[in-house]
Amino acid sequence: MEPLASLTKRKISGAARLTRNSKIFKTIISAIHEKKGENIISLDLRQIPEAVSDFFIICEASNSPQIKSIADNVEYRVKQETGENVYQREGMQTLQWVLMDFVNVVVHILLPEQRKFYNLEEMWSDATAKEHKE
Repeated sequence: MEPLASLTKRKISGAARLTRNSKIFKTIISAIHEKKGENIISLDLRQIPEAVSDFFIICEASNSPQIKSIADNVEYRVKQETGENVYQREGMQTLQWVLMDFVNVVVHILLPEQRKFYNLEEMWSDATAKEHKE
């Protein structure tokens, strides 16, 4: 089963809506940059009723060890700086596509081949996309 298939629609009553200036959002982007993640894109899903979260953050890693390094750093930095825990983490066995679910933000770390094949940006083309360069 691919990581995206495991996401279920969640409505968190009373949960604050995030922005790109939210601490968790900035921390995730920074943690990805620290481990040299590439082609970082965020998709703003807040205007899409079917969306499972407020944002997707998508990036590439050149190999499986780098995917693990990015995922571990994101989890560590988010816990240290925001006190938030990852709700669900999938794909750590194969390390081709790791999905990290922080409920309002879902992080996708993919090998370039998987990113091209699954083309999440196209699947969620109604979302506003923003590139995050270091």
